[in-house]
Amino acid sequence: MKHYDDIASFSTDIGVDIPEHPLFGITFGHKSDGNIDDIVFTADFYIISFLKCISGNIRYGKKDFDHGRGRMIFFKPHQTVTFKNVKSEDGCFLITIKEDFLAGTSLFKEIKSYSYFDYETNEALYLSPGEEETIWSLVRTMHKETYNNTDDYSKQILLAHLGTLLAYSQRFYKRQFINRIQTTSAYASRFQQLLDAYYNENKLHHSGLPTVSYMADKFNVSPRYLSDLLKQETGKTALELIHIHLIKEAKNLLTEGKMNISEISFSLGFENANYFARLFKKEVGVPPNVFRDNNLN
Repeated sequence: MKHYDDIASFSTDIGVDIPEHPLFGITFGHKSDGNIDDIVFTADFYIISFLKCISGNIRYGKKDFDHGRGRMIFFKPHQTVTFKNVKSEDGCFLITIKEDFLAGTSLFKEIKSYSYFDYETNEALYLSPGEEETIWSLVRTMHKETYNNTDDYSKQILLAHLGTLLAYSQRFYKRQFINRIQTTSAYASRFQQLLDAYYNENKLHHSGLPTVSYMADKFNVSPRYLSDLLKQETGKTALELIHIHLIKEAKNLLTEGKMNISEISFSLGFENANYFARLFKKEVGVPPNVFRDNNLN
C-alpha cells in the first residue's frame, strides 16, 4: 500500500495536473488514455471527486463504486482507497485539501461533521442535472480563484466556496435519502423488525447488545449511512433507536417484576448493570428501581 503525504505525487500517479497550490488543488479529467492504473493508497488529505466511471473499481470501505451517471465520492485522510483499472469519461473533477490548509479556520472542524466522508463508495452522491450544475459552478469558481494573483482574500474566498460546496452536498444527500426511503420502503420499520428478530432469536446471549455495525450489515450499507437515513426518516440515529428498543424491553420486564435489575440487565445483553442503570435513567428520567416501584403490577 502506498501512502501520499503530498498532493503533487498523488496527482502525478493518477495522471492529473499538479495543482499550483501545495495544500489545495482542483484538477479536471484524467490522463490521456483515460485510465487510472491499479493502486491501493492512503493519503494525508481530503479528496472530493466527481466521476463518470465507465469501468473498473473504486473501493473505499467494503463496497465497490456503483457505476452510472456522474457521482461524487468523499474520502477523508488516512482511509484506505483502492483504484483498480478505472476508466472514466470526460467531465470529472478532483479536489484535494490538506488539513493544514484548513487549520485555524471554522472549516477545520466543520468538515469533520459531514458524515458522508465515512460513507462507502457504493453510497456515492448521485446528482440530478440541476444539482450537478450547482456543484460544477462552485468548482469552476474555485479553480479560477486558484489561478488569480494571490492576495489577502484568496484563501478566504476559496474556503467560503468550499464550505458552500460541502453544505450543498449535505442538502443533496438528504434529497437522496428521501428518494431512497420512498423507493425502498421505510427503513425504520425494517430496523425495528430486525431488532425484534435479534431478541426473539436470543442473539443477546451469544453476541451481546446489537450494534449499529451489525444492523448496517443487514441493510448492506455503512453504519454512518444507515444512521443518516434513519435520522432523515425518524429524527433518531441508529444508536438512539437501539437504545429506545432496549428501554422499551426493560420497562416491560421491570413492570412484570419477575426479575431483579441485575437479571434484567443481563437478559438485555448488558455486561454491566451500572451501565444499564445509567442508560435507563438517561432515557426515562428515573433509575430502573424507581420506575419498577412506581409501576409494579
